[in-house]
Amino acid sequence: MKTKYHIILSSNSPRRKELLAGLDIDFDVYVINGVSEAYPPGLPVMDIAEYIASEKAEAYRDGLAPDVLVITADTVVVLGDSVLGKPTGLDDARRMLRLLSGKTHQVVTGVCLTSRDKQRKFSVVTDVTFKELSDSEIDYYVDRYKPLDKAGAYGIQEWIGYVGVTSIRGSYFNVMGLPVQRIYEELCAF
Repeated sequence: MKTKYHIILSSNSPRRKELLAGLDIDFDVYVINGVSEAYPPGLPVMDIAEYIASEKAEAYRDGLAPDVLVITADTVVVLGDSVLGKPTGLDDARRMLRLLSGKTHQVVTGVCLTSRDKQRKFSVVTDVTFKELSDSEIDYYVDRYKPLDKAGAYGIQEWIGYVGVTSIRGSYFNVMGLPVQRIYEELCAF
């Protein structure tokens, strides 16, 4: 894919780097640290990821050269009216997986494509259903994989996804953290 922009991925996530690289586009990684991931109280849960991705994008906007496009993203897990971000510790990871056990939840990734004078932002939603997870399955996964850097305390591409996910409706790659098909379409339109 050819683009007139020098693309910057604003993420330290190895999964996001791998997924964006799968589009066969050249990009660099540059992350401005310290950008708040807070959101206003009362913001609808389905809007949170896009709001945070927009806030991340604003940290770059003033310093962008005319030929640079930055991709920012944020992923949250939504169960009913609750948002499950990254767990605060192993016990919190266990708590989150118990909440997800036997239920369908939504994985929402908000993305912003931002240049100095233009911005496209969107969210992609994927439904994921877990079987009833036993305490021993949850303990095994949390103790072995330590999913503290993952929204909802799980990586679908890891052991828990292999044994626990019974169905998925929508983008698998979105659940991994970056809806690359939609990003491709948006980059083409940018």
